[in-house]
Amino acid sequence: MKDPAFVFPPPPVPSVAVEGENFRVAVRRIFCVGLNYAAHAREMGKNPGAEPPFFFTKPADAVVASGSVIPYASMTANLHHEIELVAALGSGGADIPAQEALGHIYGYAAGIDLTRRDLQKRARDEGKPWDFAKGFDQSAPISALRPVSRIGHPGKGRIALSVNGAERQIGDLSDMILGVAQVIAEISRFVRLAPGDLIFTGTPAGVGPVKPGDYIEGEIAGVGSVSLGIAA
Repeated sequence: MKDPAFVFPPPPVPSVAVEGENFRVAVRRIFCVGLNYAAHAREMGKNPGAEPPFFFTKPADAVVASGSVIPYASMTANLHHEIELVAALGSGGADIPAQEALGHIYGYAAGIDLTRRDLQKRARDEGKPWDFAKGFDQSAPISALRPVSRIGHPGKGRIALSVNGAERQIGDLSDMILGVAQVIAEISRFVRLAPGDLIFTGTPAGVGPVKPGDYIEGEIAGVGSVSLGIAA
């Protein structure tokens, strides 16, 4: 039945499951951190420390549940995987002090930042925005959230990703240049954060291409695992 308050029916609310619960977390916005692991910065041709990690966004409806099979992204011939720790906020604010930032986190998940690498490189080389390299349909696969009340705040531990059983990425959460608390504090200087914001906190080295028919598995110690199929 049409809602007379809207010209078109409102879209469904993007959301993420909470492990072991019937309720879900509605997604407000998705923030991502670039070059937050030194080894990954080097493999992307950057000098770690020469410039600070930076931020970009994805649309909320880019989330896709772990275990899904999605089509190979359009308009690219070089689709890359990036395994990341994701923090989901349960409260927010502006200019959040780093020492208070972890108190705003509801829970954590394992996520994959899918990237149209060829579009990103072309845009970067031409000095243009690379929104469509990162913020496209189904570009943010994510596991169910595990609340902080159950797992605390993971500051170290294995983070890894494999494609078709072959390990591609491996690192440790302690390798982050900016820790999760610092990331939240820094983003909150630019925008007011709120419940339902997801923060992808960067990826370790080993990013690489996937192709139709591939099966991707990522894991983060103490947080969970995320899997994804690329349709043949």
